[in-house]
Amino acid sequence: MSRQQSYQALSHHSLDLFSISNIEPGSNRLWVHFSCLWFISLYGVYLLYKEYHEILSKRIQQLRNIRHQPDQFTVLVREIPFCNEHRSRGCCVDKFFSKHHPYAYHSYQILYDGKEFQALLGQAKSIERKIEDLSKRSTGKKHNEMPLLSNPSHHDAAKLASHEEKLEELHHKIHQLQSENKLKEKELPVAFVTFKTRLGAALVSHSQQHADPLLWITDMAPEPRDVSWRNLVIPYRLLPLCRLGVIVAATLLTIFFTIPVTAVQGIAKFEKLKQWFPPAKALQLIPGLSSIITGYLPSAVLKGFMYIVPFAMLGMAKLAGCISRSKEEIKASNMVFYFLVGNVFIWSLLSGSLLDEIGESFTHPKDIPSHLATAVSAQADFFVTYILTDGLSGFSLEILQPGLLCWDAIKSCTYGRGKEKTPFLYSLPYYRIIPTVSLSVLIGMVYAVVTPLLLPFLIGYFCLGYVVYINQIEDVYETVYDTCGQYWPYIHHYILIAIVLMQITMIGLFGLKSKPAASISTVPLLFLTLMFNEYCKIRFLPTFHLLSIQNAKEFDELDVKCNQMELNYESASIAYCPPCLRPLNVMQSEPSYSPSIVSTSSI
Repeated sequence: MSRQQSYQALSHHSLDLFSISNIEPGSNRLWVHFSCLWFISLYGVYLLYKEYHEILSKRIQQLRNIRHQPDQFTVLVREIPFCNEHRSRGCCVDKFFSKHHPYAYHSYQILYDGKEFQALLGQAKSIERKIEDLSKRSTGKKHNEMPLLSNPSHHDAAKLASHEEKLEELHHKIHQLQSENKLKEKELPVAFVTFKTRLGAALVSHSQQHADPLLWITDMAPEPRDVSWRNLVIPYRLLPLCRLGVIVAATLLTIFFTIPVTAVQGIAKFEKLKQWFPPAKALQLIPGLSSIITGYLPSAVLKGFMYIVPFAMLGMAKLAGCISRSKEEIKASNMVFYFLVGNVFIWSLLSGSLLDEIGESFTHPKDIPSHLATAVSAQADFFVTYILTDGLSGFSLEILQPGLLCWDAIKSCTYGRGKEKTPFLYSLPYYRIIPTVSLSVLIGMVYAVVTPLLLPFLIGYFCLGYVVYINQIEDVYETVYDTCGQYWPYIHHYILIAIVLMQITMIGLFGLKSKPAASISTVPLLFLTLMFNEYCKIRFLPTFHLLSIQNAKEFDELDVKCNQMELNYESASIAYCPPCLRPLNVMQSEPSYSPSIVSTSSI
């Protein structure tokens, strides 16, 4: 294919006239794009460094403000050996820390296998609901004016007495399980150990406690409300297998979703689809239908497929053995981001270019480089539509919450019919929002130099998103845990991936545009970006994972001045009460997934 024919082919893509594809190979105007690439990369790296530094300062300040929180005094200890002398693990914990940390150690809370307890508690709650329904029914009949229904049914009264008897029996079994003898049989090799100072807790969490690294494994405890109790039952030695299984499952899901993504790109490339599938020409009989199908429909279909992915990834992350809900959501956020990069960005790019250029590639194999040079810009119109779809429909759905409304309607028409509704608040779905916004940042980075016309749409997207999510965070969602900025290192990593992809794309484009000097000159920029990433890992990242000894000592000194040290560590010693040891009335008042608007905070 001649150069003139290749430029005539660009007319098939509406945004190619405003992209780098419209520049002739070898043109000196490519140096303008080269200069923009260096400016965007260096300025982006500068902003990332500045933001990392500011967020680290805010994290330390937030830790100082909430220094009364029990997690700053508490360490999670796993793989506790069994004491054959006392037939218990609890005495082993007390002896070990009393010997090796005599001045800092305060107390411990051993954990127990609560599967049997949870089963009995579930039965008790089910019977309580039945008793409540029968009581309401009887009360309604007593107040009914009809003479035939003036008295409650004897059958209902008998059922009520039977349920109350079963409930009393279940309560008795639960109290038996909470007895000391029964609990000893169900001890787990896991405990929350409380120290008298933050310095003592930090030193223990930072250091190896035993010559065998698979014994007495320590980690800073999460917030009491953030603990994932079900995952603490999983043996520590099985965690690598759980994580491997989650990675394999996420990879398979990503591969499986290449099928609908490829189908979506087939719809977007309607002109080629008509050649391969002639019945598709019938869509042209209805005026405007083909434009809707090739323009809006692919992005809407792709967005629909993407809606269920975060929830599937969160379900997988819960099987990875994370010790807290926040770590589960961070892991899910990571998996969703890489899924979106692999499927929505890279595979959409490859499949779209393949469907558009496959015939020319086979008939003119020498022109493959020129086809690949226009591949990125050829998909610009698709990503503009994707950003608009995500901005207009995505933010509208975020405000309206149709999923929760449908779920509430289903409950009202099925098993929740006639029951009094308890208002609940839900937590912000970080695992869904952060990857989606990060993908938009990635698209903007890659197309900032290739197709700058995409940037105004992204600016509108981010402005609208800022307004929507500020409202959602302040007035809609409930804060169920506080990570003190631990999401930022992952967001930083996502943005760096976007910058690196932009640079790799431009290296390829400069080479295919017969500008090898620009391509070679971009390689040092890529190495500088990767070196900056390694520097940030050394300079900032450790402080996001652990409380430093310096900060722990400063916080302790502040507590000593305020005479709050003893109060804080005493409160921490009773904060991590396992579900199987909590009073029955406290457990019954707690929802399984989110806090009630009207309920008080639990233990």
